[in-house]
Amino acid sequence: MRDISAETESLRSAAASGELRCSTSTIRQMKEGILLKDNLLGMARSAALLAAKNADRLIPDCHPAGLDALEIGFEEEVKNGAGILSIRASGKSIGRRGPETEVLTAVSIAALVLYDALRVMDGQLEIGRIRLLENPARAEQGGSPRCAILVCSDSTAAGKREDKSGKIISALLADAGAEVAAYKIVPDDKMLIRQQIAAWVEQDIAFVFTTGGTGLGPRDHTVDAVKEMLERDADGITEAMRHYGQQRTPMAMMSRAVAGSIGQTLVITLPGSSAGARESLRAVLPAVFHARKMLKGGGH
Repeated sequence: MRDISAETESLRSAAASGELRCSTSTIRQMKEGILLKDNLLGMARSAALLAAKNADRLIPDCHPAGLDALEIGFEEEVKNGAGILSIRASGKSIGRRGPETEVLTAVSIAALVLYDALRVMDGQLEIGRIRLLENPARAEQGGSPRCAILVCSDSTAAGKREDKSGKIISALLADAGAEVAAYKIVPDDKMLIRQQIAAWVEQDIAFVFTTGGTGLGPRDHTVDAVKEMLERDADGITEAMRHYGQQRTPMAMMSRAVAGSIGQTLVITLPGSSAGARESLRAVLPAVFHARKMLKGGGH
């Protein structure tokens, strides 16, 4: 099975549709109730619900998904001289994956139940066009936000240690569709950190991600440097990062990370360890990109 342990739990939705093509006579009889329409469609709906709830048992590589909502609908019509019974399923779940497989299974089984019930009387039956419908929430995520990465480490700046966390952040941002417009390594020095962040704010970089200096060590100055610059705090971001990290290691509670805005730039401090940087960023992507719209007065 695909590893989804890195995914965050959130409300996810999906919808699917399909068609059962038939004769115009079958559609007419359905509309007139001759085929005991409510009973037949009710049976198909019940079968679709049961199938969706058991999709992970039918499909070996499918992760279990706790369905929190599932709706099945039907619509009959005659189009271009052919009868079409449209089937639609939409579902919601709170978890690490969406109910895409469940709604596709629901549509498929509903179509098969109807096919089995009508095949003796209608030789024109044909199942087709079973597909996922576009997710509106996913479609809204557009654009390519400009980001900058600031690696704050004495040893890395001195060339004694290779930067790993900055490269991990860069790769994750690229995967999320962001543009890494700037990348720099500086010692964990408050003045140098503040100067570089101020320069990127002046350049209207939308997001600045720092890595390093979030712990309790004597040279961990990044958080203090950034905190003094912030005009507004965004504590919910760091709460999400620590909660996500705490589910994977108890050491996550040691992070002093902060997040907030300077002008129209959002600054987020990430841990310096590879695992900490990766997990913290995964906890907030891609939702954090919505902050730019809010900072520019666009609301939620």
